[in-house]
Amino acid sequence: MPVIAMTREIGSLGTEVAAGVASRLGLEIVRSEVAANNVARRLGVAEGSVTRYLEGSASLLERWQIDHRKLFKYAAEEILGIAQRGNVLIKGWGAATLLRDLPNVISARVCAPMDFRVRVIMEREGRKDAARVRDEIVRFDAARGRSLQAYFDIEKEDASLYHIVLNTERLSVETCVNAICELAEGPKFADTFKSRSALANKLLEARISAAMAEHISFAMAPLGISVSVEHGKVTLAGTTTSGGLRQRAENIARTVAGMSSIDNRIVSVPTRGSVF
Repeated sequence: MPVIAMTREIGSLGTEVAAGVASRLGLEIVRSEVAANNVARRLGVAEGSVTRYLEGSASLLERWQIDHRKLFKYAAEEILGIAQRGNVLIKGWGAATLLRDLPNVISARVCAPMDFRVRVIMEREGRKDAARVRDEIVRFDAARGRSLQAYFDIEKEDASLYHIVLNTERLSVETCVNAICELAEGPKFADTFKSRSALANKLLEARISAAMAEHISFAMAPLGISVSVEHGKVTLAGTTTSGGLRQRAENIARTVAGMSSIDNRIVSVPTRGSVF
């Protein structure tokens, strides 16, 4: 049940590496468009609007229409649901960062220097406008950086976020494929009860968090409600000045979690300052 989450810089031959790994291991490649379609439907906007929003090219109207808080919650739920299926290679959408702490998921990054990436895109698309290609890459990278900052509180991407980082200027596509497959076939990332349990907990967290985003406004909980799940037990935490939020959040969690036990640690603090 291999699960590989791959980040690839545009123009780094990451698509070729992903195809090679998927062919070797018999994995389904899941592209960002799959998640984008479902997320867009839940947000009530066009799929293209979501894609442009993440790429940094959305119009002012599109940015206004998209609730970025819900966007991240829905995307996280989609990615985790895909990972739970197993035998998948997930490309993009911050999956490598989102899933990096799960024991059976390999987080991989495929990268290359800017000049190499510009050459690849020019050759692939038959273009001659190197300066414009470079500008497009810079804009794409900047949008991705903003997404990492907004959704994962990561100011700068570095190697510590991944299990493996591969530079395709120095390594051939075949060598990159071999390196990732060797990891996937090793004991460290074997599918176990513990790894499946960790993924199930993370998915339940995401589903409850997404439901909270749908039914609890920012005004009711400006600091948000944190959700954690361990061994099937759900813990809610947060602070609010809305007296009804504590019970409302628990009801939402129970609807999603079913028979799971819930530890409600939300503290309701009225505006006068007394706790009740």
